[in-house]
Amino acid sequence: MKKVLIKLIVFTVTTQLGYSQAVSPKYSNEFLSIGVGARGLGMSGSQAANVQDVTAGYWNPAGLSGIKNKYEFSLMHAEYFAGIAKYDYAGFATAIDTSSHLGISLIRFAVDDIPDTRFLYNANGAIDYNNIRFFSSADYAFIFSYARRVNFLPGLRIGANFKIVHRSVGNFANAWGFGLDVGAQLQLKQWQFGVMVRDITGTFNAWTHNSELVFDIYTQTGNEIPENSIEITLPKAIFGVSRYFKVKEKFGILASTDMVLSFDGRRNVILKSDFASMDLNVGMEFDYLKTVFFRLGIGNIQEVKDFDESTYTSFQPNAGIGVKINKVIIDYALTDIGDQSESLYSHVFSIKLGLD
Repeated sequence: MKKVLIKLIVFTVTTQLGYSQAVSPKYSNEFLSIGVGARGLGMSGSQAANVQDVTAGYWNPAGLSGIKNKYEFSLMHAEYFAGIAKYDYAGFATAIDTSSHLGISLIRFAVDDIPDTRFLYNANGAIDYNNIRFFSSADYAFIFSYARRVNFLPGLRIGANFKIVHRSVGNFANAWGFGLDVGAQLQLKQWQFGVMVRDITGTFNAWTHNSELVFDIYTQTGNEIPENSIEITLPKAIFGVSRYFKVKEKFGILASTDMVLSFDGRRNVILKSDFASMDLNVGMEFDYLKTVFFRLGIGNIQEVKDFDESTYTSFQPNAGIGVKINKVIIDYALTDIGDQSESLYSHVFSIKLGLD
């Protein structure tokens, strides 16, 4: 029963977001802000400067140029809200010449088996549970990436994404959208710098609603009948810096941080204004012989108001581990461990394979 109620709440929120007539609503396409790969999630997403594997197609496409293998694959699965929401990712990258790489990423975030109770009552006014139907609310992203080393400036890599977004709420509504991301990385001695601009042109989602499916119920309950609309995701800029420290002969530490600037209004983050808000993600990765990894991260720093009107600062700590066996890397991350309910902890598993 608890899961059914949560699914109904998620459906209600998703539907209202889709039905919004605002041109650029806050948190548009927010499923694309979660992140991919257990390594990046274990480090709270601080990847813009240091990512150099197939997941760079999401974090910063310029990082694809740092891949050492001819081909690289990655898969990830995670479950959120006590397993109600499923989050999956698949990525592929390959070198096309000595300076360029191509990548393809697929992301799916969905809540399945949501009960449709429109026909709960039969013609006699009695409840008939056999009339309950089920549907899914799913968000998809298809990301095509290109990265290239800049030969005239050693250490500089640039990249870009073209992404297609598809969102659906059962048969009630669906949307198609597209957008562009650009990124760059620069290595100066032991320091690495990165910049990633998501939705640089704005990502446009065109929503189409089957209003006839809900017209009668919405009319009876006084709700606004949804209309077709255009939703725009505003740009977001990410600036990252990282450095690797060698500790003795067999141990090393990678320290990284990302500053995330959003331009969709005031958010509850470290620095906020009506024009822009800035969030901070910090991560560390400890390694032994580059084969065993332990990761920590802090992000989602917010100021929370208590019942007595006082405020305090909260943050989301993340952790993860990884192991490299020949060309295979298996990673695990524990996220959302700042939640008060243990049942909402999220376990993320991913695997990466490199082939020559």
